Amino acid sequence: MSINKTNKKYGSAADIHNQEHERWNRRSFLKALGLAGGGTMMLANTNVSASQPSELTQAITNAETDHVLVLIRLQGGNDGLNTIVPIYDYDTYANLRPNIRHEENSLFKLNDDFGIPPSMANLQSMWGEGSMKVINGVGYENQNLSHFKSSDIWASTDIETGEEDSGYMGRYFEEIYPDFLANPPEAPAAIQIGSIGNLIFDGKGVLNYAMTVANPGQLERIGKNGSLHGLNDLPNCTYGDRLKYLRSMANNTFTYAETISAAYNSSTNGVQYLDDSLGRQLAIIARMIKGNLGTRVYMVSIGGFDTHGNQIDRHDELMNSVAFNTKTFYEDLELNDMQNNVLTTTISEFGRRAEENGSKGTDHGQAAPMMMFGPALDDNGFYGEHPSLTDLDKRGNLQYTFDFREIYSALMKEWLCVDSAIVDRALLGETFEEKSFGFSCNTTFTEFTGDVSLTHTVYQVEGVSYLHITKTDSSHVNITLYDMTGARVKVLKNELMTPGEETINVSEKVGRSFNQSVYIYRILSGSKSFSNQMVVL
Repeated sequence: MSINKTNKKYGSAADIHNQEHERWNRRSFLKALGLAGGGTMMLANTNVSASQPSELTQAITNAETDHVLVLIRLQGGNDGLNTIVPIYDYDTYANLRPNIRHEENSLFKLNDDFGIPPSMANLQSMWGEGSMKVINGVGYENQNLSHFKSSDIWASTDIETGEEDSGYMGRYFEEIYPDFLANPPEAPAAIQIGSIGNLIFDGKGVLNYAMTVANPGQLERIGKNGSLHGLNDLPNCTYGDRLKYLRSMANNTFTYAETISAAYNSSTNGVQYLDDSLGRQLAIIARMIKGNLGTRVYMVSIGGFDTHGNQIDRHDELMNSVAFNTKTFYEDLELNDMQNNVLTTTISEFGRRAEENGSKGTDHGQAAPMMMFGPALDDNGFYGEHPSLTDLDKRGNLQYTFDFREIYSALMKEWLCVDSAIVDRALLGETFEEKSFGFSCNTTFTEFTGDVSLTHTVYQVEGVSYLHITKTDSSHVNITLYDMTGARVKVLKNELMTPGEETINVSEKVGRSFNQSVYIYRILSGSKSFSNQMVVL
């Protein structure tokens, strides 16, 4: 279907496409403000977000391994057929793409069946050294061709409804580290650079308190002083209360500024990356890894893969960036003998249509290859069956042959050494057949068991905020409400609680002396502690 066709109800396909991008960008904007689950700091003129701990990220941090995972997000939907070219059926490929195909004699052969274009020539040596693998036909059933929705599905792993608003790495914030709002760890377990509209590190009910500064100078100031905005000498009025709240929210995003800054400034880059977005991002990550930050998961992003028109030159430019900077990244790590500890993989929300469109580009498709990089791979190779170029779906898309969640499962279990039960819970209770991609953990696990004697839920009814508690044992319970500056607002409960349920009318307890706002409640139950946030109406 051409991108210029018109839908009578909604307007042209181009209009719909533009509206989706506006929604996509609006969501990213809200997250950048820290209002929808995330924020950023600037490091070397690049946005950096640090995720809060979840069951999965905490397990990664505590695992007996120094393995690091780097995700390269190819944002916009990467064209897999022009990334890994199917030489085995080149004539069909060429007929589908008369204007944007890569000439067969220009390809660098990975084997007799597949080749890469000249723009990716820097990966030849990594393939030859056994530091690159390709998984064919990656996707999921009933692919959603929306950037926004498909990106969420790749992050949440919810292929059934696509409505899950938490990420697979952020699903257990409350379970493994239930008191993180009051007791954050010393270093972030996961960091993302760019991709701030992606929910991969979001928890179910807790915003992601990250960092937001304008430039490295401000980062240094935050590292020295611990905050950016003063909270004293504010006017004693509603405006002053609101300003205090906004400033305290901003200050709370700087939890890891000093730690990240120390790691970054203790190391240097020993090689020259491309002076582009991906090059700067990977250069920052290399310095953090070499500076022994201790973070186990990183995600970087390179945009521009939504190639509906004039694709050939733009896609070549993007893949040259991926290939050159990835190779350079490992050369940089090798200077400190850390290259064997880092595994890198590409992800993208979907592939592109098999047939080119009328604008010398490709429209939203389904399956696409994922690439893995790193000397930790036992050898080069291909996994999965390549989708047929003739047996397309009714939209003209390649049909997926490899579920992306299988790859997530293997990366978590076999590379990051996370207990299988924790990974399965992170993947919404799904258990996937174990696949070997040439790396292994060889670690003995201790099963995580969270405290289940107390559960707590926040909800609002007709403008009133409630906190509902369920106890399965008897212990002393203290529940205290704090504002975002850490100042105590109200003790909601402080007494022995026997097994049963109780609902606290928080709005009534707080009264009219405080503004409607976001607060943190902390529960002490015996030797356990929990903290979360709630809006008090």
